Amino acid sequence: MAMKNVSTVTEFILTGLTDQPELQLPLFVMFLVNYVVTVVGNLSLMSLIFLNSNLQTPMYFFLFNLSFIDLCYSFVFTPKTLMSFVSEKNTISFGGCMTQLFFFCFFANSECYVLTAMAYDRYVAVCQPLLYMVIMSPRKCPLLMFGSHLMGFVGAIVHTGCMVRLNFCDSNIINHYMCDILPLLQLSCSSTYVNELVSSVIVSIVVIASSLVILMSYAFIFFNVTQLSSGKGLSKAMSTCSSHIITVALFYGFGMLTHIKTSSDESVVQGKIFSVFCTFLLPLLNPFIYSLRNKDVKLAVKRTMRRFTVTDSLGLP
Repeated sequence: MAMKNVSTVTEFILTGLTDQPELQLPLFVMFLVNYVVTVVGNLSLMSLIFLNSNLQTPMYFFLFNLSFIDLCYSFVFTPKTLMSFVSEKNTISFGGCMTQLFFFCFFANSECYVLTAMAYDRYVAVCQPLLYMVIMSPRKCPLLMFGSHLMGFVGAIVHTGCMVRLNFCDSNIINHYMCDILPLLQLSCSSTYVNELVSSVIVSIVVIASSLVILMSYAFIFFNVTQLSSGKGLSKAMSTCSSHIITVALFYGFGMLTHIKTSSDESVVQGKIFSVFCTFLLPLLNPFIYSLRNKDVKLAVKRTMRRFTVTDSLGLP
């Protein structure tokens, strides 16, 4: 039966973001610029963290992993989306569609868990500052990241495995610019009850578990901060957490808006727009969110530029 499913539909047609020809070129330029800035921004932040000893802390270790996930997001979606603006027929093979779905689920789930680990890290930094390096030890941080990616991998395997078992025998036109779960389920000519049940369970576990940890972490932080009599301590605590709070709010906010189920044509268009924010805009914004108000990152940039300037002036390789 599995072989029959694969041989029934060999490729899908992606409708893309718009069918208006006059918008194809402006959108191509806009997404190309977004792609370049996203890659450069995340690679730059990762390089800064790797090259500067003052950024070799648990906080920046987690930020390195977040930038890595955002960088991978850009490779999963952007090349295919850019091709859709310049090609007459935007097709993707069955195997390519399932591969894109797998990596989408993998990186989306992993980012949820990485943001959760970062919330726990901020809780320890604010509420247990004297024990911070003991609790967030060099051994625990890699284990947290390994667990985050492992759970993301398991969730992606389950989502993709459930999708492969379906029959696709009628229309092969996906009303989206990528292979997402809901548009694919709408195309299936077999029962999608199991898929919808499994998808709801996995998404609920990921969202509820990560949200509870994040909310509890910030509840303890808020309680701890309210006990501080020093305005300086309050300001430092807020500056420590503000970038993460903004990232979490944007990630979960646009994520919920993207997956609201409605049947109208306008909601389909709105779903695409919110998906653009999740898959293209957030990976672009995150490096700037964590850099523009971060004194350590600004200092690392100056040190790195000074280091390369001195190397060039001395003519060293």
